[in-house]
Amino acid sequence: MLVAQGTTAFAADDATAVKSEDGKYYDKDGNPTYKVGADGTVDWYTYSGYRRYHSECHVCHGPDGMGSTYAPALQDSLRTMNYGDFVSVVASGRKNGNSVMPALGDNPNVACYMDDLYVYLRARAHDAVGRVRPAKKEDKPEAYTETEKSCMGGK
Repeated sequence: MLVAQGTTAFAADDATAVKSEDGKYYDKDGNPTYKVGADGTVDWYTYSGYRRYHSECHVCHGPDGMGSTYAPALQDSLRTMNYGDFVSVVASGRKNGNSVMPALGDNPNVACYMDDLYVYLRARAHDAVGRVRPAKKEDKPEAYTETEKSCMGGK
């Protein structure tokens, strides 16, 4: 289970995209972040994160990052959890009382899409995207395709 941990407070978490590189957006601290256009178009990573979240994470953490009876609302956790802590918990797992978040670092369907998941949940934490599949998205960047292919073993 992911639990709020880290040093970045929500009020101080400026998720504004200040840089773009190969279709990925970054905040002022160099962390991956989302970008939503005035017309509602989301960046590829937010869109992909939505898809990956609902493929791998929602079974425990509920639809749209809203939580469930046995796993926390990740949209709330991402209000205080920084990028490094998110990656660490997802990759290595965590035990917290009677709840256990399994280590998913060896699961390529999670590990290869860690940034996508973080970006989507960060957008949910900031209410930048709603509880629906994004209707408009940027095109899938070529660099993303190459990285994905490499991470998934050329499949």
